[in-house]
Amino acid sequence: MALSAIDIYKKILPKTNCRDCGYLTCLAFASMVVSEKLPLDKCPHIPADLLARYQPELMDQYDANKWTKRDPAQDALTWARKRAASMALAALPERIGGILMDMGDGPCLALPYFQDTIFIRENSIQTQSGLELNRWEQVFIYNHLAQGGRDVPTGKWKALEEIPNTVSKIKSMREHVELVLQDRFACRVSELQAAADRLGGVTQNNPGAAADVARVFQPLPRIPIFLQFWDAEPSEGFAAKTRLLFDETIVRHLDIESILFLSEELTRRLCEKPANC
Repeated sequence: MALSAIDIYKKILPKTNCRDCGYLTCLAFASMVVSEKLPLDKCPHIPADLLARYQPELMDQYDANKWTKRDPAQDALTWARKRAASMALAALPERIGGILMDMGDGPCLALPYFQDTIFIRENSIQTQSGLELNRWEQVFIYNHLAQGGRDVPTGKWKALEEIPNTVSKIKSMREHVELVLQDRFACRVSELQAAADRLGGVTQNNPGAAADVARVFQPLPRIPIFLQFWDAEPSEGFAAKTRLLFDETIVRHLDIESILFLSEELTRRLCEKPANC
């Protein structure tokens, strides 16, 4: 049976609240031992025989993820890898793009990702420089593999609200993408254009909307994103306006959460300062 904070408090700790461990109470210390894997020996008053008895039991408990505080990013990555495990690497280039390669340690998929190339293996996704993508980006990529889509973009654009089952994400898109871009680039159109150039954004003719900036980005081979930006006109009382559009085939390649993640990642890359600044 797993040791709870109460078990540790009652069976192991001196219950003196001496604060020698750095915590206000023995119970607070016990809670950190259980949820954050704080070593028992951080309490200087636990007899050696009790440490020898209970520390191995706690280690087994940690390995089984009992009582410990969960890491949502790691949980999501574990789930995404399992979801993509049935995807044969050899079938991916035809379906989502990229090139199958052998880097000396087995096959991998070299896939264009924004202005970089990533190398996808069963248990890791790395950049050309050998760095692993952060866990949320890996979750996004594995979900793309697992989605099963193979459609080629048609050039027919849709806003997020036109895609089924996105009602719950409209607010997040507004707060974490549209407003962020508007606040960052209002009255700074040239900066947005420069940022779009750095990310390979291609000018899109769109005379009907007459946007000040209209660029199509290709973060992944089968997933274009169309950014429209209308600058603020303070003298006329108009605030800046942003809209992202997606090819109608995007739901074949990404789930709704991944569409939002990709939109936020594009926003982050547009807003970050160039390396030479």
